[in-house]
Amino acid sequence: MMRQYELVERVQKYKPDANEALLNKAYVYAMQKHGKQTRASGDPYISHPLEVAAILTDMHLDESTIAVALLHDTIEDTSATRQEIDELFGEDIGRLVEGLTKLKKLDLVSKKAKQAENLRKLLLAISDDVRVLLVKLADRLHNMRTLEHMRDDKRARISEETMEIYAPLAGRMGMQDMRDELENLSFRYINPEAYETVTQRLAELSQRNEGLVKKIEDELRELLVANGLLNARVKGRQKQPYSVFRKMQSKSLSFEQLSDVYGFRIIVDDIPSCYRALGIVHTRWRVVPGRFKDYISTPKQNDYRSIHTTIVGPSRQRIELQIRTKRMHEIAEYGIAAHALYKDGEGGGDGELLSRESNAYSWLRHTIEALAEGDSPEEFLEHTKLELFQDQVFCFTPKGKLIALPRGATPIDFAYAVHTNIGDTTVGAKINGSIMPLVTRLSNGDEVEIIRSGVQVPPAAWEEIVVTGKARAAIRRATRMAIRKQYAGLGHRILERTFERAGKIFSRDGLRPVLHRLGQRDVEDAIAAVGRGELSSIDVLRAVYPDYQDERVTVKPSSDEGWFAMNSANGMVFKIPGKARPVEGDAADGEERLPIRGLGGNAGVHFGPAGAVPGDRIVGIMEDDKGITIYPIQASALQKFDDEPERWIDVRWDLDEANKSRFMARILINAINEPGTLATVAQTVARLDINIRTLSMMRVATDFTEMAIDVEVWDLRQLNQLLVEMKELDCISTVKRVYD
Repeated sequence: MMRQYELVERVQKYKPDANEALLNKAYVYAMQKHGKQTRASGDPYISHPLEVAAILTDMHLDESTIAVALLHDTIEDTSATRQEIDELFGEDIGRLVEGLTKLKKLDLVSKKAKQAENLRKLLLAISDDVRVLLVKLADRLHNMRTLEHMRDDKRARISEETMEIYAPLAGRMGMQDMRDELENLSFRYINPEAYETVTQRLAELSQRNEGLVKKIEDELRELLVANGLLNARVKGRQKQPYSVFRKMQSKSLSFEQLSDVYGFRIIVDDIPSCYRALGIVHTRWRVVPGRFKDYISTPKQNDYRSIHTTIVGPSRQRIELQIRTKRMHEIAEYGIAAHALYKDGEGGGDGELLSRESNAYSWLRHTIEALAEGDSPEEFLEHTKLELFQDQVFCFTPKGKLIALPRGATPIDFAYAVHTNIGDTTVGAKINGSIMPLVTRLSNGDEVEIIRSGVQVPPAAWEEIVVTGKARAAIRRATRMAIRKQYAGLGHRILERTFERAGKIFSRDGLRPVLHRLGQRDVEDAIAAVGRGELSSIDVLRAVYPDYQDERVTVKPSSDEGWFAMNSANGMVFKIPGKARPVEGDAADGEERLPIRGLGGNAGVHFGPAGAVPGDRIVGIMEDDKGITIYPIQASALQKFDDEPERWIDVRWDLDEANKSRFMARILINAINEPGTLATVAQTVARLDINIRTLSMMRVATDFTEMAIDVEVWDLRQLNQLLVEMKELDCISTVKRVYD
């Protein structure tokens, strides 16, 4: 366990003017508060914050961040309070410690919606001060290093959370070494068999090639020194187990087929020396085609800069080389923590300097902006995970602006990356001067010109083509707006007719004062809700004109025990299931049955497939995920509920003469197959003031056609009149009503 003076010495090595008193006070306070607490391993609990602090000293962070690391568990696990920490260490440190305390309560591997909301909270917390993220990542790293002391189920849960969220987040912040270690530790517990196999094969390879890495290092160093790069450093290393496993999985390779298990870094003094070293190496050894990337001229979004190349080097080995300067190497190892804000305090404590310097921090800011664009936590989770896990391609606008996109991106993604309005109006694209399909996958260096139309609405199918979260969210939003516009047009016509029948005048301005009564945010939402059927036009009329009197009779819900009202179904009272179900021929006393006047809006009550009409003997059935379904008592579909009497609900019609609702019924006609038959049937239906909702025809024999017609009638009397008149037609063989 690290002692107090050792911690101070570690910080003073890279920051001689560090606030020693602050470090001493934080050390003593944490030691006192954690007291005799122990971890699952049996070690004193204080060993954990000390190890977290040690990890952060390796990143050369300032003393305030080290103090936060020492204190990060005090509010959560001891009697310490935010007020006490503010008084002793200042509000800045108190705020950071409290932020970390809140993050400890997040469960990032729970159900998707909760996971998404918690990820939003995590990113919001670290957006205010990135030091929260640095301490959180160090905290997670030490927990992963000591995970063997946890239960199996907890190990799996924490490892999954680390692999899904924290490791890619570390990578996005440029902290590649931390990401590698987090991934390997997670891999060990998520897939222990694969971890053991890959680790064993790497150990065998290392033993077999003992001395090979040093030999290649020496040969590369000698070559560079001989060509004038006297200060060049060369360091080789074997790739990590998870990196090897991931490549085997993504490329469908066996371990024996891997040719670049070893990687070498060449570190030089300045950028010109990077390109000089590249030329020296390429002149001496053959280059593997397609394996060259220049991240110095086009850095990654997390600030990573380096030249990558693969050569067939000494001993005919395929060697992966990374060429960079000392500063680039520091940023590649420590990422966002390598920036000047935490080196010399020049940026104060507000993160402004870091924001200007760091593309990684800029990515974090842009991700936070997506909180406002995402319409649901699930969409935000999808957007963020896409951004975390995707590699990049770099493309250019015709004016030379560089656009970084995930690998596999299309011109549609490119258009939305430039601006949402450009994406929404895209109709085509030119790639390197040639018109190409919008599904084309972009490559590094492509110049993309977007062809636009002022009236274009993005097709919903684009959502399956694009790979960026921003594009998907924008397409969904545009699709919803287009559908809303259609429903708003329909709703406007419905409202105009309803108001006209009532002798009133409809206007949008008249809706604004009553939006709160309708439960809508704005006028367009209210009108669209009418078009979708979610809001009754009569309810809107009553809201605008409270003195309007509907001629319908309102039946008050029974107050007898066992009854309850369901407001979303117009004029209905429900009996709690459990009483004996009705039997054909029972007395219709009206007191034991549900009054029904029609179903509107989003009522949890609806008719069966073949409908029912006033005058039918009806019964209600409670169905999973459907609410209550109304069937005529003759419906054969009721047979499957014979053994479930608790689902049956007594129902009765209760309609007055002023009712203007039509109800659907289905009839089946066997007609002679001759010209004019369909016209005769349609004329008979129209003459009786009946509406045809749907009609389907199927030839059942050479001379006969079967027609299935869904008709809308006022009541059973009108339906029976239709059946009688149909039977009298010479072109009709048989006609009957069907109940299923």
